Amino acid sequence: MTTSSSKPIRVMVVDDHAMVRRGLATFLKIYDDLQLVGEADTGASAIQLCGEILPDVILMDMVMPDMDGASTTHTLRRMFPQVQILALTSFKDGSLIKKALEAGAIGYLIKDVSADDLARAIRAAHAGRATLSPDAAQALVETENQPPAPGLDLTEREREVLALMIEGLNNTQIAGRLTVSPSTIKSHVSNILAKLGVASRTEAVTLALRNGIIPSPR
Repeated sequence: MTTSSSKPIRVMVVDDHAMVRRGLATFLKIYDDLQLVGEADTGASAIQLCGEILPDVILMDMVMPDMDGASTTHTLRRMFPQVQILALTSFKDGSLIKKALEAGAIGYLIKDVSADDLARAIRAAHAGRATLSPDAAQALVETENQPPAPGLDLTEREREVLALMIEGLNNTQIAGRLTVSPSTIKSHVSNILAKLGVASRTEAVTLALRNGIIPSPR
């Protein structure tokens, strides 16, 4: 099966599981426009081998011991920007997908992808076109659409006040602890409630503890 009369796309496989590498090697033999030129089982060996053979496209596992796929991808893209990298993994975690793409991967595929779809993705990567499997795209959208964690916009002083609220101190007691006026603390508390989107001190304390905004007092 061929799609072009030009020389085959040179593909390197990086995966710490021998069975996966063997399966991908078998898959690549189906297409005469794709050629397996190297295999690596760790991030470090992938970096060394890539420098020796300079493949066109790398199929990169994301979860490996020692050096993960994202770190390996980042290093390879910095050292060999002409080499395109396709993340190929079992994991559909949105944060992992985002990390891979930020590291420089041109695509992200789940390992249950069909042979023809994987071949198309390799050809697309070689041409500089991105590919995301439907599951990966959905996971990425869900991650991007999650609301930001509460409390990220609290100032350092507001965090101090919130921590004392968690200890059960009232405004006057907090003011004495921080050596400021009660009116200043009242203003801080109002800001804290507004930023956390709650209506009472009790709700603020509950939300802070539930989300780890302030560590629970021991």
